[in-house]
Amino acid sequence: MSGNEARLKATAAVVNYKPLAPQMSFFETPTAELFNANVFDAATMKKRLPKSVYKSLMRTIQKGEQLDSGVADVVAVAMKDWAIEKGATHYAHVFFPLTGLTAEKHDSFLSPNGDGKALAEFTGEQLIQGEPDGSSFPTGGIRPTFEARGYTAWDVTSPAYIMENPNGTTLCIPTAFVSWTGEALDKKTPLLRSQQALNKHAKRVLKLFGEEVDVISSTAGAEQEYFLVDQNFFYARPDLMTAGRTLFGAPPAKGQQFDDHYFGAIPERVLGFMLEAERELFKLGVPVKTRHNEVAPGQYEIAPIYENGNVATDHQQLMMVTLKRVAEKYGMTVILHEKPFAGVNGSGKHLNFSLGGPGVGNLLDPGDNPHDNVRFLVFCAAVIRAVDLYAPLLRAAVASASNDHRLGANEAPPAIMSIFLGEQLTDVFEQIRTLGDAKTSKDRGILNLGVDVLPPLPMHSGDRNRTSPVAFTGNKFEFRAVGSGQSIAGPLMVWNTILAESLDYIATALESADTDFSTAVKTLLREIINEHGRIIFNGDGYSEAWHREAEFERGLPNLRTAADALPVFGTPEVIDLFSKYGVLSERETLSRRDVKLEQYVMAIDVEARLMVKIGRTMIYPTAMRYVTELANAVAAVKAAGMDGDSAELEMVLGLATDLRAAIEALSAALEHDHGDADLLAEAQYACGTLRPLMGAVRRATDSLEALVADDMWPLPNYQEMLYIK
Repeated sequence: MSGNEARLKATAAVVNYKPLAPQMSFFETPTAELFNANVFDAATMKKRLPKSVYKSLMRTIQKGEQLDSGVADVVAVAMKDWAIEKGATHYAHVFFPLTGLTAEKHDSFLSPNGDGKALAEFTGEQLIQGEPDGSSFPTGGIRPTFEARGYTAWDVTSPAYIMENPNGTTLCIPTAFVSWTGEALDKKTPLLRSQQALNKHAKRVLKLFGEEVDVISSTAGAEQEYFLVDQNFFYARPDLMTAGRTLFGAPPAKGQQFDDHYFGAIPERVLGFMLEAERELFKLGVPVKTRHNEVAPGQYEIAPIYENGNVATDHQQLMMVTLKRVAEKYGMTVILHEKPFAGVNGSGKHLNFSLGGPGVGNLLDPGDNPHDNVRFLVFCAAVIRAVDLYAPLLRAAVASASNDHRLGANEAPPAIMSIFLGEQLTDVFEQIRTLGDAKTSKDRGILNLGVDVLPPLPMHSGDRNRTSPVAFTGNKFEFRAVGSGQSIAGPLMVWNTILAESLDYIATALESADTDFSTAVKTLLREIINEHGRIIFNGDGYSEAWHREAEFERGLPNLRTAADALPVFGTPEVIDLFSKYGVLSERETLSRRDVKLEQYVMAIDVEARLMVKIGRTMIYPTAMRYVTELANAVAAVKAAGMDGDSAELEMVLGLATDLRAAIEALSAALEHDHGDADLLAEAQYACGTLRPLMGAVRRATDSLEALVADDMWPLPNYQEMLYIK
């Protein structure tokens, strides 16, 4: 089958798609009955565990007390019986290695009993600890191949759940993943450590306000953007399959310029997929709330209510797995790359972040009169200080080869970290800066619509700013720079740590103040806003004027690429930060830097080699066949005694020649001998040399796509992939 035949058959298959018979219906089982149906949650534990064991676990989950390992055997038996009742044959320790993906090791409940039969067993030891290979995942040198032992450790704070399959089910147990030496090989362990640090210093600040609490934790809710492409198109695009994005593709006549896809009616096939995905997520306890069409054609969003940061992180991983698995049943592929299609909006994962706990609620809720809410102002000032001091680290936390295509484009926040506070809060902090105290808060007001039958609407305290990397959105901060395919564990770990450092600074200053508490707070708030207020910007983050002002007038860092940002993990300031708060040791921090740099280099290397392969074997041959066809047509016209216009022929031949030269230049660059160069040098080479050469290959190819006869072009085009559902 020729490339063009594959494309035509793919199009025909999509056009002739027949919807599945309904797989489920919310008429049969209401949402309330589905939610947490497959989760070993508090209600299930209370029903199945002895009272003393249940209370011990709740003290660990709700108050952060150390886990009593003596209860493990009892919990294991109850968990096994519950899982087997739901069809489970195996259990799996689920963990999150530095690949950013989900990993799991399955073991059967069955154990031979010696007389030819088998018994279902699950012990406390098996619940608490597993032993996957510790060297076959990226470790940044922590675990060489000859030192392979690694452990998974039960995370009781994130509930176990049942993952369904048509042929049976599996009991899944969230775990941390560490090496034989106790070093973190995963994303969960540092996240839990950072939660512990945040809890410690937030409680110190609250104690100064006369509030004693058991535990404070960060809360998170990450909005997930994604593209849907029919599988027939997906499998006809080697670049989408291998790299997750289209390395070639001319823009269609209609892209997103009409803004008609955003919040438009959801196509029936897509809505069917969404409903089933939501049903599966409800059963797993994932509190999904919102679904809608996103800005780009073929792009969608699903968003949960925010919850405890550790659980939210696990749920995000489940969400990505579930979306992909369910989409396959509907003949579609979910694409989580940050920029799968050039020229239309890419996908992010907006991380809504706050902190709080029982008895104090949401500590970033300003209330109706923020100027009077001193506790809120202190915690908000801690965020302002943290973002200003550690802007490069926040940028590094979301740096990747794929997110480089999105950050800074007119769709996503720029690589310059800044904070949007909105009109009301900016005014409050400006009063503090200039007067030393805030006396008023701007009235939120009522919005009258000028139509009697429409109700007056209470206005929020400020508008939204989609161009800001860190935006205050009423009672939380939205970190908009996280990429669609990324785990939120890394960014959330950074948020927890830098906020713990700021709260430590604030608590120490107030504890040692030689004035009354009220005066000390006012003095400290004024100091923070004077020293760190440069990070506040409510304007257009896309504008060139802002880029100039940020860099040259405010002195804000602008780490434009991942190659610029990732070395931040190796700086003394960052190493000392993570070490001081017990989040990462120096070796663990450097391992994260090296893993991320290695992944960056490998991602670009794979894309570049794929470009050479597709360019040589699909695009260039197609161009030359079309050149031959045009040459024969011109010759035939001239042979008939008419004037043969060869302008089109010369144009296509010129582009084909350019393509051939660009491919050879890229191919030669890929064979460059790096010698003893370190990972940073390789990353800079990939960024500064390979990517520009890849751009030359793409420009020639996309120009050819606009000229070569449509019935010869081998790859499904943007119009087909984005619009045919």
